[in-house]
Amino acid sequence: MKTILVLGGTGTTGRRIARRLTAAGHPVRTAARTGGDVRLDLADPATFPPALVGVGAAYLVEPDVRTGPDRRERIPRLVAEAVGAGVRRLVLLSAHGVGRAGEDHPLKAVERAVRESGVDWTVIQPGWFAQNFSESSWLPAVRSGVLAVPVGDGRTPFVDAEDIAAVAVAALTEERHSGQTYQVTGPRAVGFGEAVALISAAVGRTVRHLDVDPVAFAERMTAEGGVPAEVARRLTDLLVDIREGRGPEVSDGVERALGRPARPFERFVTEAAAAGHWA
Repeated sequence: MKTILVLGGTGTTGRRIARRLTAAGHPVRTAARTGGDVRLDLADPATFPPALVGVGAAYLVEPDVRTGPDRRERIPRLVAEAVGAGVRRLVLLSAHGVGRAGEDHPLKAVERAVRESGVDWTVIQPGWFAQNFSESSWLPAVRSGVLAVPVGDGRTPFVDAEDIAAVAVAALTEERHSGQTYQVTGPRAVGFGEAVALISAAVGRTVRHLDVDPVAFAERMTAEGGVPAEVARRLTDLLVDIREGRGPEVSDGVERALGRPARPFERFVTEAAAAGHWA
């Protein structure tokens, strides 16, 4: 068997994918700027060839959502290098709504490069990750007891990263997913107030959601969190989409890919609490 390359192999989805592939007996190589089996920096094409030696399939993710030709061309450049090196299957982690977005969306060109690569491809378009509450941007706020985000009473079908990983593994190892675009979400829309109430019940202390002004939220991300202004605005706009009912709708991508329902948010909360994420 040829090696499966997992880009972002130390990240939220990548490490789950690598773990599942390894458990199933597939040869796996994780790639990241630091901490992976091999160094791969999307900004440095010289790191591509060593990572691609002996690779038959690759999981791709673009971690930088800023616009500009230098960002839009990074994955397409890697795709061309991978196909030239003999990779014959590509699985891309994209994002909700890219298909309806304008050409300025940073992932539009990325999706096009994968679809036009000439090899087997699958595109995964997830909604908001449930793990944002437990492993990522919202974790410090949840631990503090107040999650302040500009979503109002909006609801969204949070998708468990375990489901994303399962879909990606299936697409990397099974032929039937070639040419498929899977929109993956949780099984129902959940409001942020309900989400933190479920977390509160699981950890035995109060966590509440506080609605905030979108402009102030974006400015605070930049001023206090060091988030580039363009990224802060893009992320804030996505949260405002939830507030105004334009966010992801429940989709059947997980069930189409795996033949089972998506994992409910309640299961994520139970498992995250048991793992001590909010301790």
